Amino acid sequence: MVCGGFACSKNALCALNVVYMYMIILGLVFVFQFGISCSCLAINRSKQTDVINASWWVMSNKTRDELERSFDCCGLFNLTTLYQQDYAFCTAICKSRSPTCQMCGEKFLKHSDEALKILGGVGLFFSFTEILGVWLAMRFRNQKDPRANPSAFL
Repeated sequence: MVCGGFACSKNALCALNVVYMYMIILGLVFVFQFGISCSCLAINRSKQTDVINASWWVMSNKTRDELERSFDCCGLFNLTTLYQQDYAFCTAICKSRSPTCQMCGEKFLKHSDEALKILGGVGLFFSFTEILGVWLAMRFRNQKDPRANPSAFL
């Protein structure tokens, strides 16, 4: 009796089950990674603005100050009167150099747009290599043993 090209031994059956589990895990990882990669590439600028805006108002004042100093910008977007409050308490270096600083929201959008494009592209590349791995595992899982009797498979 032959099991997938191997003689039916306990070790051969364990090896086949490992390859089968590998195919299942890679398939699930592919679905998850493909979905995340597509969403990274599909998110538009207005959604990025919404996410940045929502996260800015959840942050503590200390975190905002650190971000303003590290990105050398003041405030988020010039949308409301809260911008004037943010700008008044800004401790970035750009405020001492010139009367107006660049808004942090624009810098965040630029960085997030670049990062999402890179993450989406790399994720798509690796998700398709995972599909290649699933296909190879399926292909070689059902491979016949060339040393066996060829008429035994008919």
